[in-house]
Amino acid sequence: MLTDEKLQFLGRIGKALSNQFGDNCEVVIHKIDRDDMNHSIVMIENGQVSSRRLGDGPSQVVLESLKKKPEELQDHINYLTRTSDGRVLKSSTLYFKDDDGQLDAIFAINYDVSNVIMAENVLKSLSETKDTSPETPEVIPNDVNELLDNLIQESVKRVGKPVALMSKEDKVKCIQFLNNKGAFLITKSGDKISKYFNISKYTLYSYIDLAK
Repeated sequence: MLTDEKLQFLGRIGKALSNQFGDNCEVVIHKIDRDDMNHSIVMIENGQVSSRRLGDGPSQVVLESLKKKPEELQDHINYLTRTSDGRVLKSSTLYFKDDDGQLDAIFAINYDVSNVIMAENVLKSLSETKDTSPETPEVIPNDVNELLDNLIQESVKRVGKPVALMSKEDKVKCIQFLNNKGAFLITKSGDKISKYFNISKYTLYSYIDLAK
């Protein structure tokens, strides 16, 4: 359980980092409460970077962490994400555990490097003679509904067929992907997913069991 003392301590570090590196540096603290992951953000500095605010929900990284055992979690430092409006962020995610070894908080740093990349691309264009295709970074959604929509679309993309042409096996693959990504930790996600794939809630849960 995330104590007030720990939250205050992490909040002080977050405030120091955001002030040290300026308006382009967002710092977010997620409280891990499996009964209410729709409102996981308990501290945020420079939320304009990802268009999020206090009380908003988790990113995909946060949901995926809940699908792992605490001992499997390792800090993820210096990787790329992007916002829903296309800005590129340099991110780091740190996992904090309670005295029992259970995950109770996630501390994330997101630095907007869009302008740096633009300048870098201009410089590269002066020296390079052939195009390069950058790796597509993960999207940080504005809210849990957008996150769920993104995960559903990604599941369909991986199968490579529209829902109307999917077989049972295709839908099971989609449900397996969504389950692995933690989509069912989002409140009422089962209703939306079953409706999207045109299956009953009973069938949905049976597909989840098949995917395990």
